[in-house]
Amino acid sequence: MVDPAGIADALTPVFGAQARNAMQLWRDKQLEFSFRRGLMRRYVDFDTCTRQALRFVSAQLGVPLDANAEQALLECYLRLPAFPDVKPTLETLKASGARLLALTNGTASSVRSLLGHAGFGDYFEGILSVDEVQTFKPDPAVYELLKRAARPDAGHVWLVSANAFDVIGAKACGVRAAWLRRDAARVFDTWEFSPDVVLQTLAELPGELQRRRLA
Repeated sequence: MVDPAGIADALTPVFGAQARNAMQLWRDKQLEFSFRRGLMRRYVDFDTCTRQALRFVSAQLGVPLDANAEQALLECYLRLPAFPDVKPTLETLKASGARLLALTNGTASSVRSLLGHAGFGDYFEGILSVDEVQTFKPDPAVYELLKRAARPDAGHVWLVSANAFDVIGAKACGVRAAWLRRDAARVFDTWEFSPDVVLQTLAELPGELQRRRLA
């Protein structure tokens, strides 16, 4: 729903010509650190993973950050720009009677701020944070959290994600999933699990769900 690449604008005054590299490295390490902690059963919340990943970027690129600069960049992560197709799609889904839940690796407070800044907060019935199960996607416990929250409609749950690992995690737990392929050059991970639907834009989602209801 929001674009992590949007952090590059905030990184430019600090990292200069290395801003795009810093953006990608920060995102990669943020996810890598959460994967490692899930496997090691050494949970800390995603805000901590994000902070540790930023410190890695600072050290790797040789750009020191004082406490104020670090905090300012972390706060920018709560103000990422929204993709333009999100709000109209959420409005359509809500009008159709769909229940909308945010299933997130982030803390509930951070995601609430992120959604609120993007103007999406009122569309969601609730925020399901991995804090409740003390692990990260794609641990099966996260998708079981979603299935429990969706009762009595658990058999009709869909997960929608731009992350292949998230789609694979959901499918492995028996949850139908749509992969949002915003970059046409991206290839889905070559696993035994594949998405039920591949979307080029989020605006395609309501029509795809309706077709499957009628099939």
